[in-house]
Amino acid sequence: MLQTVRVCSVRNFNTVRPSHLVFARPNTPPITPRRTFVAMPGHPTLIKPPPPSKNKSAIEDVLELTSLSDIEPNLFTNTRPLWHPPGARGIYGGAAIAQCLAAAQRTVPENFTVHSMHCYFVLNGNSEVPIVYHVEHVREGRSFCTRTVQARQRGQPIFTTTLSFMREGAGGKKEISHAHPMSKDLPPPGENDEGDATRSGDSPFISQRVQILNNDSPDLHTKRSRQWIRARGRISDEGGYQAHCSALAYMSDSYFIGTVARAHKLWRYRTDKKGPNGGQFNMSPQTIRELKAKGEEKLRETGVDDDVITQLRGLDVNEKDEVVFTQEQRPEIGMMVSLDHSIYFHNPRSFRADEWLFTESETPWSGDGRGLVMQRMYTKEGLLVASCVQEGVVRLRQDTPPSKL
Repeated sequence: MLQTVRVCSVRNFNTVRPSHLVFARPNTPPITPRRTFVAMPGHPTLIKPPPPSKNKSAIEDVLELTSLSDIEPNLFTNTRPLWHPPGARGIYGGAAIAQCLAAAQRTVPENFTVHSMHCYFVLNGNSEVPIVYHVEHVREGRSFCTRTVQARQRGQPIFTTTLSFMREGAGGKKEISHAHPMSKDLPPPGENDEGDATRSGDSPFISQRVQILNNDSPDLHTKRSRQWIRARGRISDEGGYQAHCSALAYMSDSYFIGTVARAHKLWRYRTDKKGPNGGQFNMSPQTIRELKAKGEEKLRETGVDDDVITQLRGLDVNEKDEVVFTQEQRPEIGMMVSLDHSIYFHNPRSFRADEWLFTESETPWSGDGRGLVMQRMYTKEGLLVASCVQEGVVRLRQDTPPSKL
């Protein structure tokens, strides 16, 4: 006769599924739990998600973690399903960045604050499969401590990061200080909450594009891709400054590697019906009709930059529901994915992610199918709170199928 032994940490034991059970014969030694979780189709979380919070912002719900401490004190999983942007290859990369940070923050003393994290995107994340985050304690120092976090799905690493935390006041009373200033004469963010009309309304943050600086310059490294960004709603006091750091990490991936495409004025929206969701960015005939119907002024108000508007002018939809180019077609992106992502937090306890932040990105180099982008993030008052660096694959659409990563 066989008996069942539960090996999964859950809030509600009624939600345990057969994949969480191991069978053992009576009077045999206890079975050591394995750390590989098998998810059933249609279950993007290990545990049934609770209802949406009434006193938290949308981004707090998105980034909420569940501790699996009954199995391992440094093990966590996503509490709620993760966002898969329309047409993207996998989950939004900012979710993995932010949840790894959130997991690591729960393993350090309260007086230690994150100052840097260095991440690698390994595989596309599947929004239909739970993610398990394992935090490793690399170093426990007096002034600094180090953590590595690995995100896994079906036993395979999809994302890995190393984070460093610094004890408050460890720099001493005497210190050096300087910062790159925020651009002047910026248009203020709009009062509406619509955000970019080309982005899904399911996003837990709002992005309003600012026109590209030096957009017509032949020196591509001088161009600046800019936006106002903030989390929707108000982040609760319960989350502390850590919730704002995680939210900033989540938003830091917004339009980041796309800076390279903007600098080169590449066509960024697939218009054919090949691939998942009708193309890499799902620019379907219906989407084109809706955007053109809004009018250019309305698109600008919702943060769509002039480069995208110019590209829309060169498109039309014929009576056969086919997208046709009415102007000379620009080079088109065949593949654009992030490879790595670094964040340096400068003032992690001095900003709110639910208030407007200004971001400015530039690309110093591209070549060999890759591009490099650097980004600065400021409060509305001009305080530099973070600097970010990202490299990604930026390949043009070829006449022959591109090689896989």
